[in-house]
Amino acid sequence: MQPLPQDMLEALDGPIAAAMRWSGAIARQLRRFNIALDSKTSGNAATDALTLTDLVAQELLVAALRDCGEVFRQCRIEAEESSGDLAAFNASGALTIALDPIDGTQRYRDRIGNGYSVLLHLRDATDVLYSLAFLPEIPPAGPGLRVHADTVHYGPDQTRHPAGKVLAALPGVAPQTRTPTSNVYVGGFQYREAERAHAVTQAGLRGVLLAEMPGSIFSLLATGEFVGMLVHSPNVYDFPIVLHLARALGGNAVWVHNNMPVHFRDTWVDSRANMIRLPGIVACAVDRTTLQTLINVAHDWSPQRYED
Repeated sequence: MQPLPQDMLEALDGPIAAAMRWSGAIARQLRRFNIALDSKTSGNAATDALTLTDLVAQELLVAALRDCGEVFRQCRIEAEESSGDLAAFNASGALTIALDPIDGTQRYRDRIGNGYSVLLHLRDATDVLYSLAFLPEIPPAGPGLRVHADTVHYGPDQTRHPAGKVLAALPGVAPQTRTPTSNVYVGGFQYREAERAHAVTQAGLRGVLLAEMPGSIFSLLATGEFVGMLVHSPNVYDFPIVLHLARALGGNAVWVHNNMPVHFRDTWVDSRANMIRLPGIVACAVDRTTLQTLINVAHDWSPQRYED
């Protein structure tokens, strides 16, 4: 895994962390209003959800990255929405910045729970190098998540102090500090999700659907309330942070059909949802036993996301 340039790391822990925090604050305030937009038509309600907040938060984050100078403008950028000066970045850069301005948009829009988040990560073709998330409404104090150099920092924000310094000072999360359960998020299987979650449960774990999730997968993995994810064609904006968390905690993410570790050389454009995805079914877990169970359950399931 290649080290990040020092000026890039300082920017991520400085002005970019601040902009992420600001985007979370904007999201928390705008949620009180009718901000729903109609745009995507994949047929999946969670995938198709879009709000004004998604566009505003992404505009802010893209501008913050652009204004930090060449350190980020030489990177590729993959952003879930279309807003912001995306043309300012290098389409053939060796490193990729990915943004999900509001992860969990459907539940955010419909005011269901507090599990939405603002996400950013940086990766190369094989590894996620830096991940950052703010979870504005999860107690206590809208926690932040930072993963870098195989170290996971997670805990409450302190808004009177610089965002990056707060995150870096949080205690590290280690496998032995977690109290893992058998909960695994199951998603992306279109109209067969309940059936797929049941199969995971029958294998000795507990398959959990999005509607049953008690919060954000990122905080749930960091605290040990969830141990993994089984997902069909995950997108490249949020899933890589799950992968990063799993690897930092001693686990991995693999394709179930060949047991190969997930990389980012092979992606496809889902024109129905207007997003970039990884192909096939991916199992991800913070421990190798859970990972193997998920592989065994799903190895012969269809790799096609859309069967029609």
